[in-house]
Amino acid sequence: MIKLVQYPKCSTCKKAVKFLQDNNVEFESRDIKENNPSTEELKEWHQMSGLPLKRFFNTSGLKYKELGLKDKLAGMSEEEQYQLLATDGMLVKRPILIGEDFVLVAFKEAEWREKI
Repeated sequence: MIKLVQYPKCSTCKKAVKFLQDNNVEFESRDIKENNPSTEELKEWHQMSGLPLKRFFNTSGLKYKELGLKDKLAGMSEEEQYQLLATDGMLVKRPILIGEDFVLVAFKEAEWREKI
């Protein structure tokens, strides 16, 4: 079963949900604000995605800016970054689409179409 980790009020997440529904993809949805990812989940998703860890940060979010992470991330270890991301789902880039053998971060229709 495909999992969608999202924030229901986010316009991009709404587009992702509509895309999945329009393409008859069954998925399990998880509200990232109510149920933020654990450190272990983030590590697994990061490894499966093949992306730089920085791509998992919601760099346009208020929390990211409040914490001044633009200037702090480079000086943090991966473990510290995972732990920070696990403290607040609003720090995490969304939506995240998790399949059996893939993880996609952010909604890019062409990329998602290839995987579903």
